[in-house]
Amino acid sequence: MLRLTSLMYALAGPTLAGILITAALVMDKFDTKSMIIAAAVGFIVAIPVSWIVAKKIADLS
Repeated sequence: MLRLTSLMYALAGPTLAGILITAALVMDKFDTKSMIIAAAVGFIVAIPVSWIVAKKIADLS
């Protein structure tokens, strides 16, 4: 399941980071610190998200 989780993380990490960076830009946070924090939070949040998605996919098979 670790392999499936890592594949899900490769998709979820950049997606969530991009969503949070877009949200920061919409809130007029154009400084570098805000962009780095938004990207880091997106990549950190993607860890449990990818694990949950991989578990649900593994349960289907």
